[in-house]
Order: sequence, then C-alpha cells, then structure tokens
Amino acid sequence: MENKTGNKTTNVLIEESLLKAMSYNEYIALVKKLADEGKSTGPEQTEALTNYTQLNDRRMKRWDKTLKFSTEAQEQILSLDTKITWLVLTESWCGDASPSLPVMHKISELNPNISLKIILRDAHVDLMNRFLTNGGMSIPKLIAINDVTSEVIGDWGPRSKAATKLVEDYKAEHGKLTAEFKQDLQVWYNKDKGQSVLEDLLASLPLK
Repeated sequence: MENKTGNKTTNVLIEESLLKAMSYNEYIALVKKLADEGKSTGPEQTEALTNYTQLNDRRMKRWDKTLKFSTEAQEQILSLDTKITWLVLTESWCGDASPSLPVMHKISELNPNISLKIILRDAHVDLMNRFLTNGGMSIPKLIAINDVTSEVIGDWGPRSKAATKLVEDYKAEHGKLTAEFKQDLQVWYNKDKGQSVLEDLLASLPLK
C-alpha cells in the first residue's frame, strides 16, 4: 500500500507502530493501572474518560472469563495457516473496544499464526488517518497484515456489522447517539456475547 500522504508510506507507519505496540496482556495491565489511578489513555484527562476506562477495565475482565466460541468457530480459526498480524488502534475509554478486543485476543490465543498487537490511537494519528471510518478516527480499528509480504490484507472496525446497523438506524432516526443509546448498545453487546464480532473476524481471515 503506497499511500504517501504525510510523506511516509502506510507500510512504514505500520512498521514503526509495531515497534511500539503492546500485547493484549500489557494493554489490559495498562487499563487496570489507569483505572486504579483515576486516569485514561490519551492527552485529554476528564472524569468521563476515567469513568469509561474503569468501566472497560471491568468489562474486559468479564469478557475474558465468559467468552465462548463454538466448536465450528474454533475449527475455522485453527485452519488458518498464514501468519498474520492484527494491529489494533484503540484507547482505554473506548466503549466499542471492550467487547471486541477480548474476542480478538481469544482468536489469537487459539491460533499462534495470528499475532495481536495494540497501539494507542492518539499516539499514532498519522496511521489512524490512513484507516478512517466515514472520515472519522473511529476506534477500535484493526489492521490485518500478512507477515510474509507485509501487505495490508484488510481492516475492521469500529464495530461489527450488526452493531453498526443499530448505530446507523438510531442516528437516522434521532440525528445523534445519546448516552442512553450507548448504554443500550452495551446491553446489546452483553446479549450478543461477542458472536457478531467473531463472525466478522472469521469472515476476514485468509482461509483456504
């Protein structure tokens, strides 16, 4: 991908970002530390962002304990024999990241050919600007990279197709997302149990 906006190619930005990337466990530890300290990632520090960080800390712990994949899904994950990296841009306060990152982590745990790496959006704005959603820096954003060729083979985010439809339908009717809707979306995520994210990600894998 030879997009040279901002002088550096997308591949160079990805290579630089991977050098600074965290593992899932390192990210979880960072979110917990910030939640305990009453802080969040990113340059802006507000009570709201702290509250979301603390919520996400609890949510991700719960997701990690309760997430379940069907036998069929596990077999599909295990059938991937191409080495790929999932580079994910996110922030500790992102409500859409808390249900999706644990799904990504569980997939990568099942198949060592998938490497999950996490970076913070606001520390990697140049890369984020190459993967905008409808012109916005929406997160989480997963960039899938073939480890052999270094080629970007796809991207995903910030939500599953099913969750995106809920958001778009609500925006069409109400003009914007309200705090009440965001709470309702989290309830929907809990009922969905990560399955819509799993379905999207399985469809994106370069399976034979």
